[in-house]
Amino acid sequence: MQLYPVGIIGTGKYVPERVITNHDLEQMVDTNDEWIVTRTGIKERRMAAPDQATSDLAYHASVKALAAAGITAEELDLIIVATITPDMFFPSTACLLQDKLGAKKAAAFDLSAACSGFIYGLSTASSMIATGMYKHVLVVGAECLSRITDYTDRNTCILFGDGAGAVVLGQVPEGRGFKAFELGADGSGGELLNVRGGGSRMPSSEQSLADRSHFIYMAGSEVFKFAVRIMGGAAEEALRKADMDKSEIDLLVPHQANIRIIQSALNRLNLSEEKCMINLDRYGNVSAGSIPIALAEAVEQGRVKEGDRLVLVGFGGGLTWGAAVVVW
Repeated sequence: MQLYPVGIIGTGKYVPERVITNHDLEQMVDTNDEWIVTRTGIKERRMAAPDQATSDLAYHASVKALAAAGITAEELDLIIVATITPDMFFPSTACLLQDKLGAKKAAAFDLSAACSGFIYGLSTASSMIATGMYKHVLVVGAECLSRITDYTDRNTCILFGDGAGAVVLGQVPEGRGFKAFELGADGSGGELLNVRGGGSRMPSSEQSLADRSHFIYMAGSEVFKFAVRIMGGAAEEALRKADMDKSEIDLLVPHQANIRIIQSALNRLNLSEEKCMINLDRYGNVSAGSIPIALAEAVEQGRVKEGDRLVLVGFGGGLTWGAAVVVW
């Protein structure tokens, strides 16, 4: 069976206008700017307007990605939205986005793998195009994490922000495109990072609301240890599958969770910060939106050139992880 080379042919990003600085958070919880910056590297994050939902953020990023790819929404065969903050349980945010875009021919579904969701989406879309099943697939990572963030919990409220990044995948010339993916999960760590309330295990009730079970819970130190171990490891495994050495990496685009986690990955891969896209100081952790926002910004800034070898890598609740090697 012939497999077609698949790559990213358009990128786009959108972040809400409202900025929440560390100084703003000082008015809400017992914290301060120096403490937050030292431990996370985050200085500010974005918050969606009251009338904005995840599909709205996804729409703005998608319009830019489609324009960059030079195709119309009607030419899309599939839309995948990676998110843990869908507009609603169902229909999927991808279906809502399909309608907003007018992508009448596109199938649509959501994908839930937390902060690794965008990489999972890329892998899924890439496989479908490589086999000839589809020609153009829109993959979006979009989140309104402010809606599930507990602004009385100083350990988590400093971390998360809202935003969306989108890419269009299509066939590319031989030698370009995705070279390897590495996906993984460890469900035994599910209790370390989750939102317990609202599902079939703990339906919404007065008690679940009183217990603040509908907000993000994170066992910070345990997740940090997992992330430090897995981020570099997943990148190395994807490089091994691509038969590529870490010295060949032109740009690392990591999940923007914590500057110390990113630095540990850079050390393991023997890379300097100049070869890494870092923007968490301005946006915080946007979960599934974090990698595509960073990628779109890198493209905007001219940091990605034709023939460059990129490694995209992330980790998240599940626990999950994912890495991709792509030649631009």
